[in-house]
Amino acid sequence: MKAIALDGYGGPDALRLIEVPDPKVAPGEVLIRVKAAGVNPVDWKLAEGRLDAIMETRFPLIPGWDVAGVVERVGFDVEEFAPGDEVFGYIRKDIAQLGAYAELVSAHVRMLARKPAALSWEQAAGVPLAGLTAYQAVTRVGVHAGDTVLVHAAAGGVGSLGVQIAAALGARVIGTASPRNHDFVRRLGAEPVAYGDGLAERVGRLAPEGVDAVLDFVGGDAVDVSLGLVHSPERMASIADPEAVAKGGHYVWVRPDAADLTDLAELVDQGKLTVFVDRVFPLEQAAEAWRLSSQGHTRGKLVLSVTEPQDS
Repeated sequence: MKAIALDGYGGPDALRLIEVPDPKVAPGEVLIRVKAAGVNPVDWKLAEGRLDAIMETRFPLIPGWDVAGVVERVGFDVEEFAPGDEVFGYIRKDIAQLGAYAELVSAHVRMLARKPAALSWEQAAGVPLAGLTAYQAVTRVGVHAGDTVLVHAAAGGVGSLGVQIAAALGARVIGTASPRNHDFVRRLGAEPVAYGDGLAERVGRLAPEGVDAVLDFVGGDAVDVSLGLVHSPERMASIADPEAVAKGGHYVWVRPDAADLTDLAELVDQGKLTVFVDRVFPLEQAAEAWRLSSQGHTRGKLVLSVTEPQDS
């Protein structure tokens, strides 16, 4: 099969298109014919060696933890899926090596759910990591109907999904974003506020009594600013600032979870959640996708198409 890989730690220039053997399919796994693969900042951070202290990585490394595709073959004792099933998933394995930037990938059934019919392959590939991150952060702080929730980086890949999930639960959402993204944030279902100096005051004008929960999807000083706004730090979660724990909140590192992924698919099918794809690149242009991702200014998701872009 064809795949994008690196021979050692490096950046976009180290990526190359190679031929490698098809993946083996262990018991409990399925083989997926990849239609599209999501691009996430963690992909290039892993490739640069930033996770070397915590993750076993082997080379050649095929990046990619987000996948949407069709089940081609099932391993022993798999009853959850059959060949021909359309699936999507967050396929982070214990050892980083055989990822989704490829024509074929194997994945355990605990990482997968059935692809929502309402989404294209490219949209579906943009959901798993960002969607699960947002969903698990929302769950961690117990967002429910009637809450006022502050979402930092509301226009980003994770934030845009977090806004929709919180709104679907009946919360009022205030979302931080650059002015150029304010209309987009409104369409997501949030009230936009600008980043930068004076953020606390701007949020305070919208929510004079403070906010019930905070979701930090950007890092920086977001946690410190939020401490003066949230009623209880126990209802503050960050995916970017581990110091949130020392300040009374939560640090969320996303986990593969088929049940959570199924919940996200149900929100999609109910018309309460969609994914906004900023740009689709062919597999061989993964380096360009990484360069764009590293700039940190995309609205929604970046995706690699392994087949020609099409609706399912």
